[in-house]
Amino acid sequence: MESRFQPVILASQSPRRKELLARIFSDFQVCPAHADESLTPGFTPKQNVACLAQRKAQAVAQHSDCQALIIASDTIVVCDDVILGKPENEADAVRMLRALSGRTHQVMTAVCVKTPERELTQVSVTDVTFRTLRDGEAEAYTATGEPMDKAGAYGIQGMGGLFVTGIDGDYYGVMGLPICMLHEMLWQVGCDAGTEKQKG
Repeated sequence: MESRFQPVILASQSPRRKELLARIFSDFQVCPAHADESLTPGFTPKQNVACLAQRKAQAVAQHSDCQALIIASDTIVVCDDVILGKPENEADAVRMLRALSGRTHQVMTAVCVKTPERELTQVSVTDVTFRTLRDGEAEAYTATGEPMDKAGAYGIQGMGGLFVTGIDGDYYGVMGLPICMLHEMLWQVGCDAGTEKQKG
């Protein structure tokens, strides 16, 4: 049985999310969301990341086919209840990496699945532990350019993985799209996701 929702739209231009969604769907569209990404004062980090994913889904829905299934996601890094988003510049990236050095932080990835009938949002929370960075490592890693478009200034699937001593939670959530959680959400909204991929 194939999904009754067409088209399937990924509301993100992230190559990592596109790669991960391809494990579930063989055919989907990519439509970057142009939504307000400001944080809401008084919200917890978990509430904020959920709100960001919902805004992205809703923004794309305004310009999409009425039968579309929209998948939106947002990721934040939280250390001592402080949200670390994407670094503004290299100095900001170095600051974030030093803050994470030798400590455990949380990576929160919210996923919003929106259909014509329903909107479902869930948040994956993973503890990530960094080893203590040596002198100059934060600067050298930042110079590669990898941290600049990533929450918390690192990518676990890239060179940033050299800093990670362990995780407690969903590795794919740290990458930006927790595919197991997403698959269960798709079932909840009536999408038999994965079956058509397996047939292909």
